[in-house]
Amino acid sequence: MQPSTPAAHVTPPTQSPQQRRIALIAGVLFLITFVTSIPALFFYEPVLKHVGYVLGAGADTRVEFGAFLEVLLAIANIGTAVVLFPIVKRQNESVALGYVASRILESTVIVIGLVSVLSVVTLRQDLAGAAGTDPAALTTVGRSLVAIHDQTFLLGPAFCAGIGNGMLLGYLMYRSGLVPRGMAMLGLVGGPLAFVTATAVLFGAYEQSSGPSFILTLPEAVWELSLGVYLTVKGFRPSPVLAPPSTERGPAPAPAG
Repeated sequence: MQPSTPAAHVTPPTQSPQQRRIALIAGVLFLITFVTSIPALFFYEPVLKHVGYVLGAGADTRVEFGAFLEVLLAIANIGTAVVLFPIVKRQNESVALGYVASRILESTVIVIGLVSVLSVVTLRQDLAGAAGTDPAALTTVGRSLVAIHDQTFLLGPAFCAGIGNGMLLGYLMYRSGLVPRGMAMLGLVGGPLAFVTATAVLFGAYEQSSGPSFILTLPEAVWELSLGVYLTVKGFRPSPVLAPPSTERGPAPAPAG
């Protein structure tokens, strides 16, 4: 009886030039989400922090620029999922579709929030100081619109990002090996933590801008930033999912007979 021959080690395929471009575009889009999301809150500060904004002089241009940044954020959010889908679907198409859906939902919620903020600006421009306007009622409506924005900030960047970028994309990247698995673990850990802290905020355990919330969402933020940098600088690691589909390898041989 002859000894069995050990199986040959198969080297995972490396990224093609097209796949490198996909990784670069996805990485840049992830970085755009950072560049647009954090400054947007700064530009929104006058309308979010000042109860009487709708009755005052206002800082409309500043707020409108914040809304513009969130428009870019919503586009970049969806773009990350759409660009990565042809690659990550080879690992698990159902999870990849879930990731695309979560990013679309997150961007939809973000747009609802920015529309509510712009509505406060419109109220201030059209009704503040107008004859017959009830200042108390106008202030109440303005604060209601701000409250809508606050809740969209919780449901979008907190819940949806934790589930989508953290759990779903973290799983796809970990299983496929497209990025270092230690990095992908940040998503698998940070996603559930972001979900937990969002749930705690939802039920009034603490404020979303509090210390506990910041600490628990930090791993998710580091995961998204590191993923953007890695894909932009290096692209995908060698992985079986980078192999071309069978239809791209040429026709299958004809059956004998």
